[in-house]
Amino acid sequence: MGTTNRTDETGLQVRRIVISGYYGFRNSGDEAVLKSILFALEEEGVKQGLRIVPVVLSGDPASTTAMYGVEAVHRMKLGEIVRALRASDGLISGGGSLLQDATSAKTIPYYTGVMKLAQLLGKPTFAYAQGIGPVNRRWMDRLIRGVMRRSAYVSVRDAESAHLLGRIGVPRDRIDVVPDPVMGLPLPASAAEVAAAAAGAPTLPVVGVSLRHWRKDGADLARFADALGALARSRAVRLRFLPFHTPSDAEASLWVMERLGDLGASVAEIAEVGDDPQLMLQEVSRCDALLGMRLHALIYAANQSVPMLGLSYDPKIDQFLNRIGLTPIGTTEALDSAAFVAAMGELLDNPAEWHSEHQAAIDQLKQEARKPAKQIISILR
Repeated sequence: MGTTNRTDETGLQVRRIVISGYYGFRNSGDEAVLKSILFALEEEGVKQGLRIVPVVLSGDPASTTAMYGVEAVHRMKLGEIVRALRASDGLISGGGSLLQDATSAKTIPYYTGVMKLAQLLGKPTFAYAQGIGPVNRRWMDRLIRGVMRRSAYVSVRDAESAHLLGRIGVPRDRIDVVPDPVMGLPLPASAAEVAAAAAGAPTLPVVGVSLRHWRKDGADLARFADALGALARSRAVRLRFLPFHTPSDAEASLWVMERLGDLGASVAEIAEVGDDPQLMLQEVSRCDALLGMRLHALIYAANQSVPMLGLSYDPKIDQFLNRIGLTPIGTTEALDSAAFVAAMGELLDNPAEWHSEHQAAIDQLKQEARKPAKQIISILR
């Protein structure tokens, strides 16, 4: 690799790692992925006697540097990417749903292109808890197959992703199935102080709500508003809307809030958390239950053992819920208000039963979430 003999002032060997993903776009879920990877690399590096110096490819390098205190270069400036890769000891691609063509035909060529560039420069590449698919354009299979076969380590976040890679020709015995990295994200250091300050204050049960735009006609959000309104009229709750991707999720939340109707003794509000994923994780930790459409809202809830109901708009929602023994309460095409009210009521009234059924699976995912970092650090040593 040519750059592996650096040491820091304490004598620890230093490894510079470029990290590629959907970072710098004010999406709490993707920022949480980055922060989780940074935490895991730092922790595992210390354990194995390495200091990791990350260099993040970002849509907003200044924001990324300010938030995480790491080097960042613009993800669309080829010269900056090449210089970062040349000075590095390897490239991490992930996590998140990077290798899919549902949102754009440019996504797979971009991320595989960055991996291919690193490989051409002689740098090892690592796929970190990737979500693979859907891949609807068959010509993209060879792009994915080529870079994955040449990667030093490949991990995906669900069995379906592993199956897809195997189908297109990546040897199955080279693929680790691991949880989303955010399962290992800790609360911010100030969380205990905040919790102590809030203790004793009389509050309604808090139902976290994470929604996003999906159907162009808004029929899905209208159904969700009907169901949430029915819940609010059936019992006194605090509906706390959590925008994971600003400003679009905030707009979707406000649209729904305007259509809730009479709330009775309940209240509805929107959290203003900013872009720090740990602060959003803290928000989720304060919920008594959560209704989540965003994948990372559900992952945050699992991270903090908050009982949850999921709304499916993509197979990744079903796949994650399945890993902890759950199925969606509804989809963007259908949601039965009465069934939702009954299910949410059960979570609020009997959280211990939910924990007894699902906590073991959650604990297993949290334990496994650091495996990619361990493997990557071991290879870099």
